[in-house]
Amino acid sequence: MFARSLYIFIIGILMVACGQESGDRSLKSGVRLLEEAEAALANDSIRQGESLLRKAIQLSKASEDWHTNYIAYQRLAEALSQSNPEEALRLMKKALTVYEQHPDDERNQVLLLDYAGTYAAQVAFTTEGSSTSEAAKPSAYDEALGYINRAYDIAEKSQMTDLMCQTLTSLANIAWAQEDYQKALDYAHRAESAATTDLRQGTLQVLARSYLSLNMLDSAETIYRQIDSGDDVHLAYIVQSNLAKIALRRIGATQIEDSLDEAFNQIEDIYYKALEQKDQYYQETLRQEMENQQLEYRSQMYARTLLIVIIAAAIILFAVVLALRYRIRMQEQERRRLQQEAEHQKTLLHQANEVVAFLQNFILERTEVLKKLNQSGDSLIYLSPHEWSEIERTLDAIDNNRFAKIREQYPAMQEDDIRLCILTRLGLSNRTIGNIYCITVSAIQHRKLKLKKDVFGESNPDITLEQILNSK
Repeated sequence: MFARSLYIFIIGILMVACGQESGDRSLKSGVRLLEEAEAALANDSIRQGESLLRKAIQLSKASEDWHTNYIAYQRLAEALSQSNPEEALRLMKKALTVYEQHPDDERNQVLLLDYAGTYAAQVAFTTEGSSTSEAAKPSAYDEALGYINRAYDIAEKSQMTDLMCQTLTSLANIAWAQEDYQKALDYAHRAESAATTDLRQGTLQVLARSYLSLNMLDSAETIYRQIDSGDDVHLAYIVQSNLAKIALRRIGATQIEDSLDEAFNQIEDIYYKALEQKDQYYQETLRQEMENQQLEYRSQMYARTLLIVIIAAAIILFAVVLALRYRIRMQEQERRRLQQEAEHQKTLLHQANEVVAFLQNFILERTEVLKKLNQSGDSLIYLSPHEWSEIERTLDAIDNNRFAKIREQYPAMQEDDIRLCILTRLGLSNRTIGNIYCITVSAIQHRKLKLKKDVFGESNPDITLEQILNSK
């Protein structure tokens, strides 16, 4: 009788524990799901983020948490904006509808209107060229402008400077998409004048792109050089590719510019494939974490039953052993996966550097000054001040301002020393350099040695002037 009662009591405890598990899961709110979705999206796990956001929309609607509801719609629209702008626009309109029915923060209204306008412009831009959409294109852009102008009016009325800058940037992008580059430039100037520190890099991109579209190469180059890409590899490629385009346009190499666009498109494909692999890795890691959470919860349930019956202790011990073995195995797999990912990223970076080096040499080989130097043989060579300026400017454009930095770091350097460094960077032989300076090969060698010691402070005979310049 006692044994039967004890058995019924244990079963009851297990049922309560299982019921508590179901109750804990049902208590997960839309806010919690929204936080998990944002964490997934921050780790480039788009699919997991979309799934969590849709659940957050359902739960927040059921609980009448309207703030979480329209925020979840907004985040879902952002996640889909690149792959499906039409769906992103529909979701953002839904977010606006929910907000207008339950308004709370005016800043959020400006953001929703700006996003809606941006996605409407994306829809108009992506439908460009299709025979069925040409008539509808103006109305799509008008819809986009209507949203963003509303957003700007609210931001201006409430003196929200950062949002004024953001909406002006959106207006500049739409004007650029409509090929009204002068209007885009006007909006970009206004956005840049109102830009806060965190928005300045974005406004500078729009401003530089507008200058480049108007073929104002000097202004575009000046703005691009003000952009600090930091650790953003994609932004760094955008800046460097456009600086290379500017250098090519100055020498009239339009075919090379097309090849440059194609090369950087390939680099972007590599970049997005890397993001996709990162997404797959995050999915696998998230699945493992969920399994680990389930194992941990199971261990807690066994710990409760241990207070009732000694037999449960054996079950808990067995579960803990399994969990530890599984976790160690998963950690080892994760370590190997991280190593493989690091090697893959290193390979991609090496390939990208090879493409950039190829393009740099390709540009140099086609400059008129280098052609002149390579075709002169053993005859004397004369370079005009304009030619010296042209070759230094071209090297700065493709070498990230190397000689501008050398001039700044070593202000006492003579102009002849700067020119000797330029000729050395071009990889010219000592004989060719001697033809320029009208001196012997041994004199050139002596000048290089003196420049290396007196200016750069390098006395190691195994280190050449070329190596010193490449390190700058």
